[in-house]
Amino acid sequence: MKKKVLALVLSAAMAMSLAACGNSAATTPETTPATEAASTEAATEEVATETATEEVAETPVEGGSLIYGSSTELSGDWGREMWTNNAADKLVRELMDDYGTVVSNQGGEYVVNPTIVKEMDSVVNEDGTKTFTITINEGLVYNNGEAITAKDYVVQTLFGCTQTAQDWGATYASSYLSVVGGQEYKDGTAAAVSGLRLIDDYTFSVQILADKIPYYYDITYAAATPMNLNYWFGEGIDVADDGEGCYFVGDINTDEVKANVEAALWATSDRVTAGPYNLEEFDKSSLQATLVRNPNYAGNFEGQKPYIEKLIIVKAETETWNDAMKTGAMEFYDTIADGSEINAALDLVDTGDFDYVQFDRAGYGKLQFQCDFGPTQFESVRHAVAYLLDRNEFANQFCQGWGSTVDGPYGTGLWQYKEAEEWLADNLNTYAYSVDSAVEALEADGWTLDAEGNEWAGEGLRYKEVTEEEAGTYEGNVTLADGRILMPLSINWASSEGNPVSDLLSVMLAESEEVKSVGMEIIKSEMTFSELLNYMYRDASQGEQYGVPTYGMYNLATGFVPAYDYAYNWTSDPELVAQGYNVNYLFSEELDNLSMDMVYGVESGDTEGYMEIWKEYIKQWNEELPEVPLYSNIYISLIPKKLHGYTQDSFWDFQSAILYAWVEE
Repeated sequence: MKKKVLALVLSAAMAMSLAACGNSAATTPETTPATEAASTEAATEEVATETATEEVAETPVEGGSLIYGSSTELSGDWGREMWTNNAADKLVRELMDDYGTVVSNQGGEYVVNPTIVKEMDSVVNEDGTKTFTITINEGLVYNNGEAITAKDYVVQTLFGCTQTAQDWGATYASSYLSVVGGQEYKDGTAAAVSGLRLIDDYTFSVQILADKIPYYYDITYAAATPMNLNYWFGEGIDVADDGEGCYFVGDINTDEVKANVEAALWATSDRVTAGPYNLEEFDKSSLQATLVRNPNYAGNFEGQKPYIEKLIIVKAETETWNDAMKTGAMEFYDTIADGSEINAALDLVDTGDFDYVQFDRAGYGKLQFQCDFGPTQFESVRHAVAYLLDRNEFANQFCQGWGSTVDGPYGTGLWQYKEAEEWLADNLNTYAYSVDSAVEALEADGWTLDAEGNEWAGEGLRYKEVTEEEAGTYEGNVTLADGRILMPLSINWASSEGNPVSDLLSVMLAESEEVKSVGMEIIKSEMTFSELLNYMYRDASQGEQYGVPTYGMYNLATGFVPAYDYAYNWTSDPELVAQGYNVNYLFSEELDNLSMDMVYGVESGDTEGYMEIWKEYIKQWNEELPEVPLYSNIYISLIPKKLHGYTQDSFWDFQSAILYAWVEE
C-alpha cells in the first residue's frame, strides 16, 4: 500500500512580509508551467510538514552533494527579481543572493534579520510620511571578500527610481517609487532621491510617501538586499549622498553600462553575490547549474550556514525523471504535483531508497486570460470557458487524489483561505460545468451571429458585432458591406510544450465537442515556457513579435508569498502596465480599488479589516474572472535517504530549508 501519511502543516500566520521598498511580492508571482496536481482525498485541514523519515541522524555533517530536480527549466538569467521570476531561476538566484534586511521565517512570518541588521527604527513624520532607519552589522562581505556597506543596500532602490531601469526592462522598477523623491528623480526634476539617505558607512534610511501609509505590510518598506555597484554597473559608477538624498555618480544611461548590466544578468563565473552558495557552472545545453558553498557566508537570519558542499540543479523531464531518480542522475525531485507523478514517487518510497515531505500549496494552476483584445476581452466569453470545463473532473483526472478546485486567486495553503473557507463556499460562483450556462452567457452578450451577420444556426463559429475599438486588429474579424464589424468566437491559446496539464486541457476543453457545439474554437500553440512568458509579458525586447497582443489565453501556475498584496496588479496606468503590472490587461476600476484598499486602506496588524476587503476582492475577481482556477495542490518532494534534517512547506521552500539539511553518503 502506498504511503499517504500526511504531515500536519502549520497554518501560515500572516504577519509582516517582504517587498523591497514597496515592491508588492504578489505582483511578482513565481511563474511556472502548470504541470502540477493536488488532492482532495489526501488534503488535511492544516499542515506544517515533516519528512516521512522515521530516523534522523543526530549530528549534522559537512560536505557531500545533492542533485536537485526542477520541473521548470533554467534560463540562465539570474538578474535579481527586477528582471525575471522564472521559478527555477529564482531558486538559483536566492541561493546566491541573500542578506536581506527583512526575511521570512519557518512559519511564513517576515522578521528583521539580525545577521544583517544591528538596529532598525521607524517613525511616522508630521507630514504623514514614514521613515525607516537601518544600521547593518559591520564585517559582512560578498563572496569575493569585498566589504558590504550601507551603500550596497541602497543601490537597487536607487536604480529602481530611474527611467533607465524602466528603459532596460526592469519590470517592477516603479515599485520603488513609494520612496519620497523617487518619482522626481525618475522624471529628472530632482538631482537626488530625497527619501533615500546614506547616513554613515553602515546606516541608511528610507522615507515612504504619505499616500503609501498606512500599509498593511509596512515593515516590507524596510526590506533591502545588497547589490554590488562595480559588478552590476562597472567602474566609474558610484552612489553618493551630499545631504539631500542618494544619487548616482556617473551616467548609468550609456551603452557601456547597459552592456555591463546585461552581462551581469547572464554571467556564470565571477558573479559577485552574498548568499549561501556560489554559482560555479551553468550548462545551457543541458539546463544544469552547479553551486558550491560560499565560505564567506555569515549565515541566514538564525546564523545557519549550509552543510552540503555542492548543489547540482537539473531539469526534471516528465518522461525520464523516474529513471533518473533510480539511477542517481537526479536525487531530489522538488514539489511534485502531477497526481500520476506523485503515485510513481510513492512507489519509489516503497523501495526504501527514498523519503518524502508533503505540504499544501500556496498557489494554484490556472487558465490566464488577457482581457484587452479579442474574444477574451468580454466577460461573457471568460465565463463561458469556465462553464465548458468540468474543473472537478479535470482535478480528479489530473490530480489523482492529490488536488482540489478553488474558485478564486488563492491556494489551500494560504491562511486567508483557511480562515474564510466557509464564506468562500457560500459566496463564490463555482462555474459548475454546464453547456447551457455557457450558451446563456454568450447569447446574453450578443454572440448570436454567423460570419454573414445572420442569426447563428447552430453550426460553425459564433460572431458578435463589435465596435471598431473592440475589434482592434484581432485576426478573423469580418467587416460587412454595411460597415458592421463581426468578431469570431475564436481564442488563441499559448501553451508550454511537454506539459501534461496542456494535454488534458486539449482533450477536456479545446478539442471537446462541447466547445464546438456552442460555436467556439480554441486554437492551441505550443512553445517553450520562456517564449510563453515573453508573449504574456509582451516583452518586445526579446523580439518584436512578443510585443504584439497575440494570445488571449495561457495555462500556467502561480505561487504566493506571505504578503498577499495585489496592489497595482489591475492598474490602468500605461507606464505601470509597460513595466509588467497587470499582465491580464483587465482594466477594472473595481478590482483596482479593492486591491489597493486591501493593503493601503488598512493599518498594519488590522487583520480583521484586511480580511473584510480581501473577501470583497475575491468576490469581485470571481465575477470578472480574469483567470479560471484549475486546482490547488498538495505537493510532495521526493528526497533521498541520504538527506537528513530536511523540512519544507508552502513558505519554507528548498532554498531556505536546504541550509539546515545534510547528507550522509
